[in-house]
Amino acid sequence: MTVKGPDRLRVSHDAAVLLTARGLRAFADGLVSVVLPLYLLARGFSPWRIGALVTATLLGSAAVSLGVGFRAHRFDRAALLRTVALAMAATGLLFFAFTGFWPLLIVATVGTLNPSSGDVSVFLPTEQALLPSTVQDRHRTSLFARYAFVGFGLAAIGSLAAVVPAQLHRWLGWPEVTVLRATFALYAAIGLAVWVTYRRLTPGLGRAEGEARTPLGPSRAIVLRLSLLFSLDAFGGGFVVQAILVLWLRQRHDLSTATTGLLFFWAGLASAASALSAPWLARRIGLIRTMVFTHLPANLFLVLAAFMPSATGAVIFLLARAVLSQMDVPARTSYVMAVVTPAERPAAASATNVPRSLAAAATPFAAGWLLSVTSFGWPLVIAGVLKAVYDLILLRMFRDLRPPEEQAATRPSGA
Repeated sequence: MTVKGPDRLRVSHDAAVLLTARGLRAFADGLVSVVLPLYLLARGFSPWRIGALVTATLLGSAAVSLGVGFRAHRFDRAALLRTVALAMAATGLLFFAFTGFWPLLIVATVGTLNPSSGDVSVFLPTEQALLPSTVQDRHRTSLFARYAFVGFGLAAIGSLAAVVPAQLHRWLGWPEVTVLRATFALYAAIGLAVWVTYRRLTPGLGRAEGEARTPLGPSRAIVLRLSLLFSLDAFGGGFVVQAILVLWLRQRHDLSTATTGLLFFWAGLASAASALSAPWLARRIGLIRTMVFTHLPANLFLVLAAFMPSATGAVIFLLARAVLSQMDVPARTSYVMAVVTPAERPAAASATNVPRSLAAAATPFAAGWLLSVTSFGWPLVIAGVLKAVYDLILLRMFRDLRPPEEQAATRPSGA
């Protein structure tokens, strides 16, 4: 299927605000996803306790996102985002203040900390529901590609910034645990910057005229099927969230903090660049095929990384995976927003993202336990296999359900 390229995307004021906020949060997430496991290791926490904390962050985010998503149609979404930004600032301050396992577990559960390079917080479904209202349908995938590009790119820079605490420890002789802990104060400051950014959003943005009282209506069956499939993908992905990969690389190949930060910097840049290719590919083969045909080889690379005997081989396959693994993100988000009505978008965003977070939350603990038993990359193997199964089922179930722009492109002339 070949579709003529659309005219150039023009980013509106509100879309620019959301992209700016996404970039700030992505930088903080990229930084913390590398620093968090290293900080906890420096505090003497075992791998299984680190896995428990990672699981708690995902469970807490999922629970809040679910509640917000199914009530978002009742509230001003700009005000909702500002409230969550303040919660982000509070999370950073509390993680800086407490050092014991149980207090940190509580903060991880109720806060906004993100142990992955992607976005798993309540911010994500709310922003995803708002973005389509700032652009025409033909530009929707391009806008989500730019959203993903900003997220992956700034997360990559955040991962690179994780090198700074290690350098301060080396140059100034400050205790490693002290400089790593200071990162959470920076996370709190970025939360305040996000709050200021959201204050520029237009009040009432995204509220459809005559919006339905029930969050999900005619698209309920489609959304539920997509949610189940996305949950399978996320269940596998939970074995390889960035914090777990950092832990595995340290356990298996003794990768330093500086090298790990550089690895995820380049991986993030590769993911960001590939996200921009998603609209071009989707216009030619469709959103579903874009998701599947880029994801399958990425999963193969993930499995191969686990079997590499050297750090060099593992890094090569992880970087190869990064080139393809996130190209499905803008395609997936655009597809969900396209097959539901505008009034259903907040609930659909939550219903497809929250189960992902819940499913992903179940597996970091298991991954941490596996890495406490053996340094072999069993989490990578399990993740690759499960995610490949998801790809094949998705293609079989949804290849014929096309978004409006693809239907228009294939409709016979004069129809």
